[in-house]
Amino acid sequence: MVSTMEINKDDSRSFLTEEHLLFKQSIREFLAKEAVPFYDQWEKEGGIPCSFWKKIGDNGFLCPWLDVDFGGIGADFGYSVVLAEELEMVGSALGGISIHSDVVAPYISSFGTIDQKQRYLPKFISGELISAFALTEPGMDSELGDIQTTAIRKDGYYIVNGAKTFVTNGFKADFMIVACKTDLNAVHSQGGISLLIIDKDTPGFSRGRKLGKTGQGCLDTAELFFDDASVPVGNLLGEEGKGLSYIMQKLQQERLMCAIGSLMAAKEMLHLTMNFIRGRKAFDKKISKYKNAQFTIAEIATDIHLGRTFVDGLICKHMTGANIIAEVSMAKYWITEMSKRISDKCMQLHDGYGNIGDDKIAQRHRDIPLTTFFTGTDETVKTLIAKNIGF
Repeated sequence: MVSTMEINKDDSRSFLTEEHLLFKQSIREFLAKEAVPFYDQWEKEGGIPCSFWKKIGDNGFLCPWLDVDFGGIGADFGYSVVLAEELEMVGSALGGISIHSDVVAPYISSFGTIDQKQRYLPKFISGELISAFALTEPGMDSELGDIQTTAIRKDGYYIVNGAKTFVTNGFKADFMIVACKTDLNAVHSQGGISLLIIDKDTPGFSRGRKLGKTGQGCLDTAELFFDDASVPVGNLLGEEGKGLSYIMQKLQQERLMCAIGSLMAAKEMLHLTMNFIRGRKAFDKKISKYKNAQFTIAEIATDIHLGRTFVDGLICKHMTGANIIAEVSMAKYWITEMSKRISDKCMQLHDGYGNIGDDKIAQRHRDIPLTTFFTGTDETVKTLIAKNIGF
């Protein structure tokens, strides 16, 4: 059992209150019982069971920031940070739960009609519904305006045609928010993109294969196909043609969540490595006594401390509603790349044991490279940074 005192030692951070720490303690104890013992099996099976989603919802950990009218408690973003970090401590593949709770749900909360909010949001919280956001397409480049999936309005429906790929939660999702081109004549820079809520039983919708990945084995990732899929016009999210604007509004939080998860993964790799080398010897001398090991650990700890300071400052700014998309993009790019470097150093310090497939450090080493592609490739993120600093 983890005490509040133990949590406080690790998290004396300005935005965390006693209530946040109690929330953290509850999540950690829940995950220790309901996730940690089963995580390796979920990795082998390639998915997290729906029963776990229901359990985490029943315990009140999903979307606590939602208004009380829809079942939330109106909590601040600090609770989302706590949830993301505790999930990452168990394993990166639990990140789909944060995407559901803190990436997809905010779209409906911000842009949905009262009917849409009442229909979906309470079941976001309970874990009864699993959600996904479908943006990326096969062969799509970094320009969001290049979306090829079309949605043509006809007789009270949008007729949707196209395909999406790399959709997190896509294989099990009960519904997904799908970015579609609704104005085929729109200027490229404006895109003519709209967001539609598409339920899993929509005629003309089908799922492709569950995508295999080099890491994050139980993170549900899928292809989605739309062949004259008939979506009621009432499932339009927000206003027609404003999809790109909505995506840009939510990109700040999405990239911040990615940076938070990657930073926690780096921290976990440091702890794994320190614990490993403390108990190992080489040439009758503890590895921890070698200067090279000490220097490497010092470098890793310094990187993590700098990253934590940067990200915690961004969290505080984000909680005040500040526009920090450029800074958040910097954090996402730099921290995901930093975590990759750290994983290589940690593997080196584990020597041959790091190459054992079931070892935790090997799992982290497989998982962490995928984060560099989340919310946009490094090149896409750097392009946005350059534009935002006036270059």
